[in-house]
Amino acid sequence: MIIVTGAAGFIGSCLVSKLNKEGFKDIVLVDDFSRPESNKNFEGKTFTHQIDRENFIDWLKENEHFVQFIFHIGARTDTTEFDTEIFDKLNLNYTKDIWNICVESGIPLVYASSAATYGLGEFGYEDNHEVVEKLKPLNPYGDSKNDFDKWALAQDKQPYFWAGLKFFNVYGPNEFHKGRMASVIFHAFNQINKTGAMNLFASHNPDYKDGEQLRDFVYVKDVVEVCSFLLQHRKDSGLYNLGSGKARTFLDLVSNTFKALDKEPKIDFIPTPEDIRDKYQYFTEANMNKLKAIGYDKPFHTLEEGVEDYVKNHLIGQQYY
Repeated sequence: MIIVTGAAGFIGSCLVSKLNKEGFKDIVLVDDFSRPESNKNFEGKTFTHQIDRENFIDWLKENEHFVQFIFHIGARTDTTEFDTEIFDKLNLNYTKDIWNICVESGIPLVYASSAATYGLGEFGYEDNHEVVEKLKPLNPYGDSKNDFDKWALAQDKQPYFWAGLKFFNVYGPNEFHKGRMASVIFHAFNQINKTGAMNLFASHNPDYKDGEQLRDFVYVKDVVEVCSFLLQHRKDSGLYNLGSGKARTFLDLVSNTFKALDKEPKIDFIPTPEDIRDKYQYFTEANMNKLKAIGYDKPFHTLEEGVEDYVKNHLIGQQYY
């Protein structure tokens, strides 16, 4: 039995699809299933149980002897939320409860950390355990993820295998429900179809031209490939970056969206809202050497490949993965 928390969400539902493709059918879905629009993400997928997030810890304590692996992908991911109590409950303490049961029951655990832990990148983007204590996230969401990473590294008792995955800018199918937190590609697709143009934030940093702010965009199909690898690997515990390893500009991203739609690019620039300007990241790029060093050797989609697949095979026609 494999558990996937956040199974109605973006990455979690794609992971369930990947596990099904790998032949795994005895899967337990955990989430808040009260939103019909996100529940569409797991329609047609094969699983054995559906457990509400609020009941999961008690259920796990009673059923731990059936569980072979836990992917804890569920989290509160809203970077504009500033109620720290919500993050303490859902991202920090909830994950501690799962961790402790995994320790007691010998269950391997992969959980979602985030590149938001790196803040403005003052200490680089290496998944080095020595730097975790120094990191300065820019919002309560990033703090909650880094707080758990710090807590995990400090534990004398750990699951026999665990990995915290620092997701960078993930995009791809099954994010129809995410609203404002969906990827730039998703918003570009809709804006281009509606208006024929796309607005991007202007640069307020003299080192970067408008639209040339850089991010590490990683396709969700690559993310779940890494998860599948770790399910089989089950050694070399620790924190791991999960990006493409290659920073690209927002202009690249949106230009490729226009190309996938067979439209001529029309891109305008609007001022970055003043309340987020001092916290705006102008560059992120995952150092992927650590994951490669433990044997992961599959190539990642280029931005061109990922955008084309996402737009043509999923966004057009609203096709789920």
